[in-house]
Amino acid sequence: MASIDTFQARPVATVGDFFALLKPRVMSLVVFTGLAGIVVAPGHVHPLVAFTALLCIAVGAGASGALNMAYDSDIDALMSRTAGRPIPMGKIARGDVLGFGYTLAIASVAMMGLFVNFAAAALLAFTIFFYVGVYTLWLKRRTPQNIVIGGLSGALPPAIGWAAVTGSLALPPLVLVAIIFLWTPPHFWALALFRSGDYARAGVPMLPVVSGKRVTRWNIFAYTLLLVPAGLAPSFLGFAGPLYLACAALLGGAFLSQSVAVLRETDEAHEPAAKRLFGISLLYLFALFAALIVERIAAHWI
Repeated sequence: MASIDTFQARPVATVGDFFALLKPRVMSLVVFTGLAGIVVAPGHVHPLVAFTALLCIAVGAGASGALNMAYDSDIDALMSRTAGRPIPMGKIARGDVLGFGYTLAIASVAMMGLFVNFAAAALLAFTIFFYVGVYTLWLKRRTPQNIVIGGLSGALPPAIGWAAVTGSLALPPLVLVAIIFLWTPPHFWALALFRSGDYARAGVPMLPVVSGKRVTRWNIFAYTLLLVPAGLAPSFLGFAGPLYLACAALLGGAFLSQSVAVLRETDEAHEPAAKRLFGISLLYLFALFAALIVERIAAHWI
């Protein structure tokens, strides 16, 4: 009878728990930047092929998120930001999540290869491998540069989207990849500044934990100095228009101004400037890619 009571007391996994494994907020950003790659690419792609490519990117990103949660479940349980995830909460077994993640990963790559093209499938496979194998299993617990190098995986969706249309790569998608790559460190280091206690408790060598907050602030500022001109590059290279340029200039200025505020921050207990920068960074990336998509769709219809 006691064993029955114990069984009944266990949390029951729901569809929502499995969906949470996919990191839906991260997935939505990945799909959005992948859509920008499809829209910017020259030539025509059938809407069904474009939808399939985006679905594969979404499923591949979800697979990466699930595998990341499986391999990081021990440290997730120690951090307040991640302690409510399905594995630390005991709702889903780690082994089940590994099976779920690898099944989705293989299916997304196979589907991309069969119904889109092999170039896009190869890029998607590399992205999943880099996030799981290079970032999660190798870099995350070993170096404070984990988010810099590992950020390449999150930067590749525009290239996958472009390859889905053209079967190749060119300068425009690589510029979009560079923008996301340079955006990732100040975005995540801003988060790490006001979550440094979490990372220290879990033993994750994020930059504020290893080198201190002052060094982190200077690194945020340095990467922002690189990011702002990179964000303007699509207009000067001719594949973005005035709406994009206005967004990149205005929000780039706001990003840079707030990074200076982070550099001058004195309230290290609450980090209000870092929290504002984190919010601005999300708006910055979303607005840039939204402007790019809107311009291309408007030009097509006009």
